[in-house]
Amino acid sequence: MLRDRYDPVNIFEMVPALSFTIEPVLARLDDLLDEDRLFGEVRADLAKRYPQTLTNGRPSTPVEVILRMLVIKHLHGWSYEQTERWVSDSLVLRQFCRVYLAPVPDDTTLIRWAKLMRPETLHRLLDHVVALARSLKVTRGRKLRVDGTVVETNIHHPTDSTLLRDGVRVLSRALKRAKQLVRDVTGLGRDAFRDRRRSMTRHVYRITKAARQRGQAAEQAMQAGYRTILAIAAASVAQARAVSEAVGRETSKAAAKVAETLERVSELTQKVISQTTRRVEAHEHVPANEKVVSVFEPHTVIIRKGRIGHETEFGRGVWLDEADGGIITRYAVIAGHPVDSAQVTPSLDHHVAAFGRPPRMVAGDRGTYSAANEEYATAKGVRQVVLPKPGAKSAQREAHEKQPWFGRGRRWRSGIEGRISVLKRRYKLRRCLNHGEDGMERWVGWGVIAHDLWVIARATAR
Repeated sequence: MLRDRYDPVNIFEMVPALSFTIEPVLARLDDLLDEDRLFGEVRADLAKRYPQTLTNGRPSTPVEVILRMLVIKHLHGWSYEQTERWVSDSLVLRQFCRVYLAPVPDDTTLIRWAKLMRPETLHRLLDHVVALARSLKVTRGRKLRVDGTVVETNIHHPTDSTLLRDGVRVLSRALKRAKQLVRDVTGLGRDAFRDRRRSMTRHVYRITKAARQRGQAAEQAMQAGYRTILAIAAASVAQARAVSEAVGRETSKAAAKVAETLERVSELTQKVISQTTRRVEAHEHVPANEKVVSVFEPHTVIIRKGRIGHETEFGRGVWLDEADGGIITRYAVIAGHPVDSAQVTPSLDHHVAAFGRPPRMVAGDRGTYSAANEEYATAKGVRQVVLPKPGAKSAQREAHEKQPWFGRGRRWRSGIEGRISVLKRRYKLRRCLNHGEDGMERWVGWGVIAHDLWVIARATAR
């Protein structure tokens, strides 16, 4: 429910002697979060939790409390548990989050509400924050710099053996729950619910031990180990498919959930079996875009950017647009691993839509260059297109890129690298701790929104 569950008492207004001074930036951020449109966007999503959320049921946490606690969480990079604890212990944060003397929402409550936020809502919230920055003259939209980065998913380093172990582990747990739900257990056979986790773990350990050794004996041990775990995984998938049919005949919600888990994970495990068989037995090179690298986060992509120490990353590519004033105007979680040059056109289109005019300058790194991008930006009305051409250049191109304005644009573009570093260190965009594609969108979106609100508050605080 979204109706207030309590009537909060602001003791600081009742007793002047208890008044205190909030730091100017936080006080300014407090004013920015009073915008009615922010509440409207968030309230519309939270109202979809149940069909009668707005009218029936027990009153719940106010929207402004949820919004402010989520902003504080991402502003400081806290976990949900830390957010609950620090807001509960701080008079300043109680005042800021509009909790006052009422109980602070539990961390699990905050998690449930946060999961209801749709990615589309966060994009609209960011557009509103950008409009707010423009109205306060924090940014004028005269410059635009673009770059991409990688936000890792919360997975272990993927190997075929550990992925097969993950699949068997999840399937075995689901089979155990299914056994409690299926009424006619005897009709499925003796081994239908067999737990294969111990045997799988034992053989994966043997493969890991053999991988540390050299020689023909170690290679043969690894081959034998892989054949064994492939057989174990195939048996678990067969069990899951047989039990899934039986569970599907049950009518409870718990049975439907278990059946969905069995079908989804058995399909992923079968893909891992296929790629392991191709690599180990057929000695075939499996392309990165055909690999499953996580049973828990199957949307994870293998990304190679060639950075020292981070040649290969496992996560999702994220594209960022930044205007003058340090405001991030747009983010996009990219499907697959497309070339950077494909992102320049959407960035320009969004900038024109947000500011009503093209930027005077658009800057990107060498990966964003293409003749089509330069032509498109010029046709849009951009006067200074700073997209350095990679590789060999003609004398005319060399002269073009040595012009003073081009050099200034390249130096200004490099600042977005520092912005990405701040997002990863302070706003925790290095690794996403949410689950699924929508979870990735929420993680990146809240980090960017919290960053922009802080930039606006710091620029306008007195």
